[in-house]
Amino acid sequence: MDQYEQRKGKAMRYTIRVATPADAPALQAIYAPMVLDTAISFELIPPTVAEMANRIAATLPTYPYLVAELDDKVVGYTYASQHRTREAYRWSVDVTVYIAPTVHRRGIGRALYQRLLPILEKQGFHAAYAGIALPNAGSVGIHEALGFSHIGTYPEVGFKQGRWHDVGYWRKPLCTATPPAEILAFSEARRYVEP
Repeated sequence: MDQYEQRKGKAMRYTIRVATPADAPALQAIYAPMVLDTAISFELIPPTVAEMANRIAATLPTYPYLVAELDDKVVGYTYASQHRTREAYRWSVDVTVYIAPTVHRRGIGRALYQRLLPILEKQGFHAAYAGIALPNAGSVGIHEALGFSHIGTYPEVGFKQGRWHDVGYWRKPLCTATPPAEILAFSEARRYVEP
């Protein structure tokens, strides 16, 4: 799906599509600085390109993994993942989005989530959860603009870069059916993304 961004009076086109393991180098280049230079990610060592490829491949059978391309270059990605391992949690899903710093505040993160969240709802997930290392006004802003509500904060839950960090949690309701139907695997739901 093509999206358009207005910049300096010129429309720029970006595309959102399903990720493939071949996107791993671009995703690793976006993610590695988040690991090394910030507390946005609580990983301490950036995953290798091979590990990123494995993560994409492991995610796609069950959950969506999407990328945004601008001028044929991957500039952001979003994906969903298991919330918790116990079986009764299976209708809950965690979500995250990462955008290259060169394209922050252009609406690409919002567009990625606007594609991801309806897919999750069609799959039958009851609610999406996002954990945000605080402070992070940009991430809080995008989540709240898309209907996520703050549900609580774990104080000093992670130690990175020489200090403790709080993590806030945000929730967005999705499919409200009770009792819920079984989750439709993303491998079955791809038709909601691809033409």
